[in-house]
Amino acid sequence: MSTIDRLAAARRQKEQDIELSRLNNPSYASQGGSTLRSPPPPPSGTGPSSFLTEVSSVEQDIQRLHSNVSAISTTRIHYLTSVDGNGEEDNEKLENLTYESRQLTQSIKRRIEQLERQAPLQDSQIRRNQIGLLRKHFLEAIQNYQQVEHEGDMRSRQQISKQLHIVKPDTTPEEVQAFIDGGHQQVFAEALTTSTRYGESRLAYKEVQDRQQDLRRMEKTLAELAQLFNDMAILVEQQDTVVEAVEQTAVDIESNTKGALENTKLAVISARNYRKGRWICFGIFVAICCILAIVLGIVFGTRK
Repeated sequence: MSTIDRLAAARRQKEQDIELSRLNNPSYASQGGSTLRSPPPPPSGTGPSSFLTEVSSVEQDIQRLHSNVSAISTTRIHYLTSVDGNGEEDNEKLENLTYESRQLTQSIKRRIEQLERQAPLQDSQIRRNQIGLLRKHFLEAIQNYQQVEHEGDMRSRQQISKQLHIVKPDTTPEEVQAFIDGGHQQVFAEALTTSTRYGESRLAYKEVQDRQQDLRRMEKTLAELAQLFNDMAILVEQQDTVVEAVEQTAVDIESNTKGALENTKLAVISARNYRKGRWICFGIFVAICCILAIVLGIVFGTRK
């Protein structure tokens, strides 16, 4: 077995050991001492106190996500630039932070959706505003995470290019991109067998393997964050549609109420006019009767 094959096999075995550790220990801790904890169960009630307690808890998890993302950025920079031999430790810490952040983002998304379902449409505007603020803060955290991952992706690509030029100084940008896209190992295989710089080429090979692993991890994270951002954006649109429908219903009710009030006023005026007309007709009838009585009295009185 060649040196390249042995290194690749050792790396695959390490990755399998890490996955088994996570499966056997759900509270797998990062090197920074942060233990992945399950989110607290949502409050059973839907009253103001339970609602505000859950909102506060979700806000704390969003801040925790910000802290994780900041730690990912700091650890990755140290990982790419350090020469103190702590590369494996930094890489493991990055894996743990990424795993924890993935679980955290999914948990926050589910809890915000649950708050959306619990909030009755006729509830106060304050409750809807609180949920809207949570969504806004979560989307900002996702965008911040995306930015950190994009920066890490760029740094890892630069590091791969640097190591390729160590092995093959005349490497072109197209060859670097082809290596990143395809992960071809021919350059290092030739260097390890023909170059007089065997030790340097071997170190460069290991460095590139680490960077390729970083790129795959960041690509997966960016895809998940993009989907998560889209899901939250759709949730915002759906909620806005519901709110608009409620507001339109309220406007219709107000308009119908005003129309009914105007009709009532017209009915009152019509009733008053009707009663007034009846009194006028009654007065005319009485006047006619009086006139008729006078005329008849005069006529019969004259005959006598």
